Formats: sequence, C-alpha cells, structure tokens
Amino acid sequence: MEPHLDMNRTPKFNRLTKLVTTSFVLISSCVTSPLSFAQNSASDQTPRYAIAIHGGAGVIEQENFTEQQLIAYKGTLKSAIDSGYAILEAGGASSEAVIAAIQVLEASPLFNAGRGAVYNFDGVHELDASIMDGRTLQAGAVSGVRNVKSPIALANAVKNNSVHVMLSGEGAEQFAAEQGLEQVDNSYFNTERRYQQLQQVKQKLAADGHRQQDYMAAHHSLSPEHKTGTVGAVAIDQQGNLAAGTSTGGMTAKRFGRIGDTPIIGAGTYANNASCAVSATGHGEYFIRYHVAADICARVQYQGISLAEAAHTVINDVLVEAGGSGGIIAIDKQANIVMPFNSKGMYRASRRQGEQTQVAIFKEPIR
Repeated sequence: MEPHLDMNRTPKFNRLTKLVTTSFVLISSCVTSPLSFAQNSASDQTPRYAIAIHGGAGVIEQENFTEQQLIAYKGTLKSAIDSGYAILEAGGASSEAVIAAIQVLEASPLFNAGRGAVYNFDGVHELDASIMDGRTLQAGAVSGVRNVKSPIALANAVKNNSVHVMLSGEGAEQFAAEQGLEQVDNSYFNTERRYQQLQQVKQKLAADGHRQQDYMAAHHSLSPEHKTGTVGAVAIDQQGNLAAGTSTGGMTAKRFGRIGDTPIIGAGTYANNASCAVSATGHGEYFIRYHVAADICARVQYQGISLAEAAHTVINDVLVEAGGSGGIIAIDKQANIVMPFNSKGMYRASRRQGEQTQVAIFKEPIR
C-alpha cells in the first residue's frame, strides 16, 4: 500500500505552489491591466453616440435673413438636436432620437415638413417621410399623406407594424387611423409664407408656359428654392446602432401626384450598421436617379473609403456633374459626422457625446 502523501505538510511542495501562484498573479496583472486601461481610455475619449440633423438645402443666403429670423432658425435647429441627443444620452435607441428630432422640425412653420409644408399646384399639402434602422435594415415610408400630423411617426409605424415598406395616399391615411396616430385637417399645415410662394410659382409657370408651351420646360426654369426643402436626422446610439429619417412637404406647385426622393429608401434615406446612415435634401429627382443615400454607404462599405470621401464624391462630383443640387447629413459606425452640400446653404446641426451642439446655415464652418 502506497504511503499517504500530505501535500499541506510538504515544505518543498508548498514553496513550489507559492512560487507558481505568485508568478501567475504577476503575469496576469502585467498582461491584462494595460489592455484594460487601453480599452477604457479609448472608450472615454471616443464618442460612442451622436446625432446630426438638417432642415433643407437650397438658395439660402445670409443677406435674405433678418437677425430675428436667424435666431429663430438656429434656435429651432438646436431644440431639435438637443431633443434627439437627450434620448441617446439616456441610453435610448437611435431611431427614437431621429424621430424626436424630426418631430421638432415638423412642428415648426420654418421648415418644409409638417406644419411648414409647401402647397401643391392645387393648393393642398401632400407630405412624405421615411425612416430606416441600420441594425435590422427594416424601413418604413409614406407618400402623399394629407391629414397625419407627424409623417415621420407614420413612417415609423409602417416600419414596425406593417408587412410593407411604403404606403401612400388614402391607404396610408387609413393605416394611420388604425395605428391611433393624430389626425388633423389639411388646413393645419397652412402658412401665409408658403401660400405666397405658391402664388409666385404659379404666376411664373403660367408666364413661362405661355412662352414655351411646355409645362416641363417651364418647371425647369423655376428657381431651385422652389424644388427643394426637407428635414432629416441621422444618429448612432450607445449600442452602436445607426438610424436615419427624412420628412418633407415636397416641391412647391408639384403636380400629378409627384413623389420625391424623401420616401424612397436608398435615395433620400438609408441606414446600415455596416457602413453609415444618410438623410438627403435637395432636388429629389436627381437623388432618385443617382440613389444618393445608398450610394454613399455602399462606397464606405465596399470601397473601404472614409465617410467624408464618399459623401464628397457623390455630392460635389456625381451630383454636380449631373446638374443636381442639395446636400446630405451622414454618420458612420465610428460616430464620424459629415454634412456636405453643393448649394448656397443648408440648415444643419450636430452633437456628439461629450461635445456641445453645433449649428450652421451658410457656408461658414459649423459652430
């Protein structure tokens, strides 16, 4: 029978055990501590969540604004960005932040969306909106709605509660009622400024139409300011999920049920966690033809280039060469934000974790 070996009473074994244990602790502390420190430092210094918004791009020149108007526009942009940022800061989802920011802009008569929507040729408001989740690629869009107070809320309901991606007109209105979304009379969207714009455009169309005998040619002769106007938001949340949303009243004096790029996923709105989130504003027909929002994200994902380079190429090269005007806001999975535009100006604002809200309208650096 083997003699019993008491490990606890063997001095040599105890010394060896202590040596091994001490060495393991020292090695572990040397290996894991610096790595943990590096990760924490990166986390502390790199913004994890951020949001950017736009209120439309076009012929926006400083000499056409009073000081009071500038204060009103910048104040509303700041309120919108801060509303979305508060949700991100509290740990909320990027899509929720996007909706909150856009609804502030929809409620303002200053922007061509919701309350401040332009009139179509017949003197009626027809609104479009879309939203996309970068994590799931789920998307919802609506077009030609007339009686829904918040089109972006309806687009989100389509995304979450419908088997479809896009609903339009009366069908979209019926779905909104079933979802319990707030309905308003179309006159809710009336504003004197937009009404005067409609009269000016119709007069110009009539005059040019008589000369050219062609509605299309007459419409091409309109100033870009009558063809643009949108609001939108992009965000990344603390979980690293991207989202984008856009809302608009469309084009002044639009006819024949015209639909722009805003409700078209990939043209006016796109989000994918693998690349970026984009919301566009400008002459929608060009953004549709060149699939602007998705093109920017595809360049980031498949060419491996930066968001800044991809956005600059599409907005300032591709669109300019084609004759399209406008801009975009975009954010990538590292919380980098870009806001290029090729027009005179673009209402815009942004805020990243640990930073103050920045607001700009004209070509000046954002501040």
